[in-house]
Amino acid sequence: MSKVNFGHRQVSPEEKTELVGGVFSSIAERYDIMNDLMSLGSHRLFKRMTVELSELRPGDKVLDLAGGTGDISALLAPKVAPNGVVVLADLTADMMLVGRDRLLNQGLTEVEFCQARGEQLPFADASFDCVTIGFGLRNFTDKDGALRDILRILKPGGVLLVLEFSKPTNPLVETGYKAFQALWPVMGSALVGDSKSYQYLIESIREHPEQKVLKLMLADAGFTDTEYHDLLGGIAAIHRGKKP
Repeated sequence: MSKVNFGHRQVSPEEKTELVGGVFSSIAERYDIMNDLMSLGSHRLFKRMTVELSELRPGDKVLDLAGGTGDISALLAPKVAPNGVVVLADLTADMMLVGRDRLLNQGLTEVEFCQARGEQLPFADASFDCVTIGFGLRNFTDKDGALRDILRILKPGGVLLVLEFSKPTNPLVETGYKAFQALWPVMGSALVGDSKSYQYLIESIREHPEQKVLKLMLADAGFTDTEYHDLLGGIAAIHRGKKP
């Protein structure tokens, strides 16, 4: 039986899906607070930059995959209003429940919700103008399979945007970033009562393909015009590709 990475551990694909769901269920209520602390608030700017690359227009249909608590969905909704649709899909129901309450409180009724795995999307071929993934691809059990399925559900000319932690290009930045990451489990223990989930997040970042490799993965899946933009010296990156 094939094995996949769950952090630095090798587990079965089924076990990884279950373990990832458990991680995000356990931190759902404090997920947004921890995001602000772990990124010093920069994740909000990164998400805005991602949405600005979407080329969305009023009336478009967009999938916010691994959309979690809805930060990106909240930015996408005004782009496609008044007649467009945003579908927030996530593996973890607890994350979506937090997101649903937040989005409803903001009056964003354009957002629909769907519990789904990234590798098995329950959508028709050529049904979306854009797909976004914000800090979620590294948690997928089968990244290559997910990219191929995303290509399937995009319309011709549709855009995929992947915002993800990446590899710093400067050794000094990388050293400082690793030192900062070492604090995440401590913060997780103090604020969420869960250090193991944040240790997994560190490991998942280090196991994730670097920028050039992920760009090749998009091309291998069938995307064209693939490119990436480093953020904060490569601590994160936005990858972009189009369906022919």
